[in-house]
Amino acid sequence: MDFLDYDTRLGGYAVIVRDDHVLLALWSEPEVPLWTLPGGGIDLHEALEDGVVREVFEETGYDVELGALVGVETILVAPERRLERAGDRWQKNVRVVFAATVTGGELTHEVDGSTSEARWVPLADLPGLHRDSMVAKFVG
Repeated sequence: MDFLDYDTRLGGYAVIVRDDHVLLALWSEPEVPLWTLPGGGIDLHEALEDGVVREVFEETGYDVELGALVGVETILVAPERRLERAGDRWQKNVRVVFAATVTGGELTHEVDGSTSEARWVPLADLPGLHRDSMVAKFVG
């Protein structure tokens, strides 16, 4: 059973800042793709922290070490706003965000996933980006 099998989706994400840049992933599932924090759905068999580390690696190619809890964002999703093409059926999206540090790996893009690109974005460029609410709330 994975996170798509229940109506509350637990997601784990990471804020990774280095040299005045933040690591973001381009979420390609919405009609208009948007930049988001690397991370995603936590499977039922996973500890939250393990799922965040896995998701960051899948979307960016980086191994990370998690730090402090940055915050939690809860989103209630109305039926007409669910992304049916992605198989979403959850009503509540609980997103837990941690600070993280890159410990290894090399920047790569996810293949056949929900994101299509990973990029280090200058913090100064964030206001001009089409970005997910987590980026604005937890980074700037």
